[in-house]
Amino acid sequence: QMMQFYDYIEVQPISHMSQLLQMESSGFKTTMDLQNHLSKIIRVAKEAGKMVCATGDVHNLREEDKIYREIICNQRTNGKLHPLNRPGIDIPNMSFKTTTQMLEEFSFLEKDKAYEIVVTNTNKIADQIEEIEVIIETGGVPFSPKIDNSKEIVQDMVYQKAKSLYGDPLPDLIKERIEQELKGIIGGGFDVIYLIAQKLVKHSNDDGYLVGSRGSVGSSFVATMMGITEVNPLPAHYLCPNCKYSIFELDGQALGSTYSSGFDLPDKTCPKCNHKLDKNGQDMPFATFLGFNADKVPDIDLNFSGEYQWKAHEYTKVLFGVDNVYRAGTIGTVAEKTAFGFVRGYCEDKSIVKRNIEIERLAKGCTGVKRTTGQHPGGIVVIPGYMDVYDFTPFQYPAEDTTSLWRTTHFDYHAIDQDVLKLDILGHDDPTMLRMLQDLSGLDVTKIDLGDKDTMKIFTGPEVLGVTKEQINCETGTLGVPEFGTKFVIGMLVDTKPKTFAELIKISGLSHGTDVWLGNAQDLIKNKICEFKDVIGCRDDIMVYLMYHNVEPIKAFKIMEFVRKGKASKDPDTWNEYVKIMQDADIPEWFIESCHKIKYMFPKAHAAAYVISAFRIAWFKVHMPIYYYASFLSIRCDDYDVESMIKGYDAVKAKIMEIQAKGYDASNKDKSLLETLQVALEMLARGFTFKNLDIEKSDGKNFVITEDKKSLIMPFKAIDGLGEQVAKTIIEERNKKPYYSIEDLQTRGKVNTSTLAKIRALGVLDNMPETSQLSFF
Repeated sequence: QMMQFYDYIEVQPISHMSQLLQMESSGFKTTMDLQNHLSKIIRVAKEAGKMVCATGDVHNLREEDKIYREIICNQRTNGKLHPLNRPGIDIPNMSFKTTTQMLEEFSFLEKDKAYEIVVTNTNKIADQIEEIEVIIETGGVPFSPKIDNSKEIVQDMVYQKAKSLYGDPLPDLIKERIEQELKGIIGGGFDVIYLIAQKLVKHSNDDGYLVGSRGSVGSSFVATMMGITEVNPLPAHYLCPNCKYSIFELDGQALGSTYSSGFDLPDKTCPKCNHKLDKNGQDMPFATFLGFNADKVPDIDLNFSGEYQWKAHEYTKVLFGVDNVYRAGTIGTVAEKTAFGFVRGYCEDKSIVKRNIEIERLAKGCTGVKRTTGQHPGGIVVIPGYMDVYDFTPFQYPAEDTTSLWRTTHFDYHAIDQDVLKLDILGHDDPTMLRMLQDLSGLDVTKIDLGDKDTMKIFTGPEVLGVTKEQINCETGTLGVPEFGTKFVIGMLVDTKPKTFAELIKISGLSHGTDVWLGNAQDLIKNKICEFKDVIGCRDDIMVYLMYHNVEPIKAFKIMEFVRKGKASKDPDTWNEYVKIMQDADIPEWFIESCHKIKYMFPKAHAAAYVISAFRIAWFKVHMPIYYYASFLSIRCDDYDVESMIKGYDAVKAKIMEIQAKGYDASNKDKSLLETLQVALEMLARGFTFKNLDIEKSDGKNFVITEDKKSLIMPFKAIDGLGEQVAKTIIEERNKKPYYSIEDLQTRGKVNTSTLAKIRALGVLDNMPETSQLSFF
């Protein structure tokens, strides 16, 4: 009866069931028991009219590869041992077998029967299987949802915004750029993708949260005019906010040929109305986003505030309907470092001693093995309303929880990303930090002067902060500034001494590229072969530089694409053709050789978006420091040393030296704490202080600024083990009425004994009685 459900019956080799003979509960004592059982299955299948096939159930290709499976099975998954990982039981060697080997495995059957199930029937099944296309072939252009009149809406939105900024009629340069972009966007059917991105960003902005852009979407002027990105890709230019007069050339020379970022232009007043001119433009060709002939599918990645990300995800359900949006599924594999840990753990458990070279070989065999399935942190797959999810993928519930708010695509999203639209709605700390700075200061962060000279000074030294390099143990004033606060980038700042916004963008690009800085641009600067402003920092720099040196735009684009993918060192024949083109245009040899070394390059639009956010945050560090430190320590830090921080500068410096002395033995927690303490040290050096936790004043997660704006009160999250929910309960209960005693705090605040002991040790409860001495009256 059970067999009636199946089309055919599979049986596996006896050797693949060897573990059953080692398990008392299996009921099998000898190999003959297993043979008899398989014979019974084959006999009953014949009675049921079902075909029987012998299949391999292969888990490792060669017999000697069994060791990899043993290592994998030796690991715990979600705290549980693998089902085959049982004391005294060997994992069977389920290797791939040849036809001869399979016939030997079933030699206990009659010769004809063995041949029938191993050879004849398996071929019959194979002949019955049709080739089907599981995922629809789209030629690389994904199916997108339909939005009524999307083309007209996009066009109207772009021209309306452009005219409101640059006047009507539009300057020829801007009109031509818009026409060129819209031709590719609308012609490729990408207007809906732009419109969806615009709706998501507007929804976030309306709720008070800025959205940062990632990738090269900032290279699209249409995206800028639609409000998808703040980055303006036009060449450097002046723009009058009063009369809409714009300047792209002075004395017959394009401003972009001298300034690669408009924010670096000298201050100037409008020759028409005498109003102060705005400065903008990062000089990025549209081709870097959509291809030279608009033949690339736009990939619009957006950075939402981490606090707001879930709302942006939920908003997609409003836009498209619950049944049309799914979280993008991922397949997690064993990483190289993890594999090393697996091998070492296996050797320890088995008391095996192996040489490092053998450990390395075994780790290589385990790398890339599927480990788990999961969700992309920000990927939302959108199924068009005129199609069904099953046209692309099955779906599943996370942890098989059918009440979950989101369902996940069963297929890894890389398998279907060319067939169906994926929105990248990512979470990031910068928008969260900017929102907090805006709330604290009451300033509109988008109005901050991105050419502010004092802010620019922190990239070459900390003196503008009122401290010395020795006081803060740092050569620059960029500790805690996004993109510019790591040891590696601080080293780059020391080498390059940037003085312009364009150079900051270049540094961001260099720090994210591969073989762009070390052994390349760094050497060019040190050896004084060229100035820093001329080195290649982002992929767009190549195309723009070549075009300014009269290389044909299509050729400049192809060279840029070739170089930024690292092909120059892999395809010498094509590279030699490109070298000839550059030499004919008198491109310097150092530039050509620099291109040859590059393996990967960052898009300038991505770097520009990051630097705009970083500069705004840095502005607060210089001009409104207490707000900066409150937001940085609240949002970007997870580990604190309350005792050292409230004791002051000397205690924090001593703790930093203690962690640094550990060297490679420092734990991840130590490293995280070190980042916090380095910024805390700087804050203390600038004359600010930390106040101890206060049961009546501390916030759950944010540092509270005192009334005199000279100190920060530590939050409850600074205490290890005091979770978000407990902090929330403490605050809710104190808002109802003050705590009368430590006992009252423990009872109403739901504070456990160990956490209470930590609070006591900090002296927070010194003035609070143990129990409430209340009269019955």
